[in-house]
Amino acid sequence: MFKKLVFLLALASVMVLAACGGDGGSEETSGSGGSDSKSIVLGTGGTSGTYYPIGGALKPVFEESDSIDNVTVESTGASVANIQNIQDQLNQMAIIMSDVGYEAIEGNGQFDGNPVDVQAMAGMYQNVVQVVALKDSGIQSIEDLKGKKVGVGKVGSGVEQSAKKVLEAVGLTYDDLSKVTHTGYADSVQEMKNGNLDAAFFTSGVPNSNITDLQQQTDINFVEIKGETAKKLMDKYPFYKANKIEAGNEAKYNLDNPVETVGIQNMIIVSPDLSEDVVYDLTKRYYEYLGTEGVSVGALKQLDRDEIAKDLVAPLHPGAKKFYEEQGILE
Repeated sequence: MFKKLVFLLALASVMVLAACGGDGGSEETSGSGGSDSKSIVLGTGGTSGTYYPIGGALKPVFEESDSIDNVTVESTGASVANIQNIQDQLNQMAIIMSDVGYEAIEGNGQFDGNPVDVQAMAGMYQNVVQVVALKDSGIQSIEDLKGKKVGVGKVGSGVEQSAKKVLEAVGLTYDDLSKVTHTGYADSVQEMKNGNLDAAFFTSGVPNSNITDLQQQTDINFVEIKGETAKKLMDKYPFYKANKIEAGNEAKYNLDNPVETVGIQNMIIVSPDLSEDVVYDLTKRYYEYLGTEGVSVGALKQLDRDEIAKDLVAPLHPGAKKFYEEQGILE
């Protein structure tokens, strides 16, 4: 009797183990991307800015990857917050400005004493430094801002950081201006309309709708950042690149003459924890998307896809680097 009982218990155990190892186990790991698939959180910026719609446009592109289950596009405080979120493993991808990325890598500025391992996947469009002055202000060059009333952007903003650096390049500080206001785009424009400001800084994509609005109501001119001034900026701060706003383009202020200035490249960064294979595939899909007619966001239409891996301030993630090397587009 005892032997029969032992046999029945052993038989029952075998049947339970067989059930656990059957089809039920495979169902637990199945999914749209398989057991190795990932959910990605893509950090962007405010919902009214450019980063957020770019994230929305790229979401379905990245979700075509067999390595990705889904992409969540997250509205954030933009560059600084995005880098911190990747560092804290809250985001796996993000869009940032190169100047903030450079500070994070160097452990300067808002990342003073806390360098971050920032790894790039690809470059994007430039935020262009646009200095606009009232026509009757007499301001023709950056040096002419001396003694004038100038809007420099909100305290701590990317606009203000650019304003300080541009002024520095010609030997000026806030003390050399007759008035400094820390106003956002809309308020700067209103102050110029009211005659309370002579000029203002804007660092954004082109066109900036606030400048277009000012253009329609007031005579203005763009103050160029070129020659020695531009060279000093680019030599000291490698995230600046030469930029030209073309003339005769109705979508870009319809200028009579081109405007030479500088821009700061935006870029997509990824977590160092993402595997080489995953980032390779995401990079490939981004590159191929830029070569299609399906690009819906104007800022992405400006890109030459064979330039997106060049002159980045952050090192490429190994997966991205492998893809660009295969394409032969790395310098």
